[in-house]
Amino acid sequence: MYDFSARAADKPTLYADLLSAADALTVSEPDPVANMANVAALLWQFLPDLNWAGFYRLMEDELVLGPFQGKPACIRIPIGRGVCGTAAATRETQLVEDVHAFAGHIACDAASASEIVVPVLHDGRLISVIDLDSPLPARFDSDDARGLEALAARIAARIS
Repeated sequence: MYDFSARAADKPTLYADLLSAADALTVSEPDPVANMANVAALLWQFLPDLNWAGFYRLMEDELVLGPFQGKPACIRIPIGRGVCGTAAATRETQLVEDVHAFAGHIACDAASASEIVVPVLHDGRLISVIDLDSPLPARFDSDDARGLEALAARIAARIS
């Protein structure tokens, strides 16, 4: 059994610890859904002030809900719609300080105030997005973006 404890630390250290934990859990597991489930649980455990953490998987031409922690969520998101769909369409991290000011935001949980979505690419192909929501405005910053982008790169082959 694994025992990963999130320690209060500066964000770069916190993300380094998160990356190590995700690496340990996914390195020898071939099942992509199991790996997404464990990474979603680690995100929920390691990162404070979240009300949702998980994955949307690219299935044909839309994003489909994957493993997550939090309240029930939207099941299908068209590419280009909302924060997740925009991240999928642009293949760029979307860092949104105020989701209510984001044109076309999809409100799965009215309590969400800020959001970050990071595309996960494997061999140049979009396979999913990592989506984090927070009830706090401007919860996410460039340190979060860098940490989550490193995580996405590390696990991409393990969730494809």
